[in-house]
Amino acid sequence: MITDWVTSLGPWSWLVFGAILLGLEILVPGVFLIWIGFAALIVGLLSIALWETTWWVWEIQLLLFAILAGASVLFGRRYFLSSGKDSDQPHLNERGAGLVGRTATLREPITDGSGRVHIDDTVWIVEGPDADVGTKVRIMSSNGRILKVEKA
Repeated sequence: MITDWVTSLGPWSWLVFGAILLGLEILVPGVFLIWIGFAALIVGLLSIALWETTWWVWEIQLLLFAILAGASVLFGRRYFLSSGKDSDQPHLNERGAGLVGRTATLREPITDGSGRVHIDDTVWIVEGPDADVGTKVRIMSSNGRILKVEKA
């Protein structure tokens, strides 16, 4: 039944399938369906040119689609994963890591290894050696929400 429907659509079935996949990429973002959609569009364009030949059967079309889809997904992942490495703000979504090396003044004393410091618009929990309010500390590392400090 599906083969009859695809055959009745002719080469346009691949173009319709590719357009549906590209439309789904808009609804389900993730830069994955776009590559499979491009593969379907390529097979559709080839189908328009080769539809009347005897060897352009659905098995060949499906095999070519699978190869193109796999290759385009690999190409897309490699291209997009490698393009994001050189950022001018490498710690944009890691606020604590962006604070490493800065100095700040304690807002609350560090007692029993824990205290608070005010940096920019945020009060951070700090861990380090005991110190009084007003002591300058240097941020040595961050584990997300807690900063490790030492006296500056």
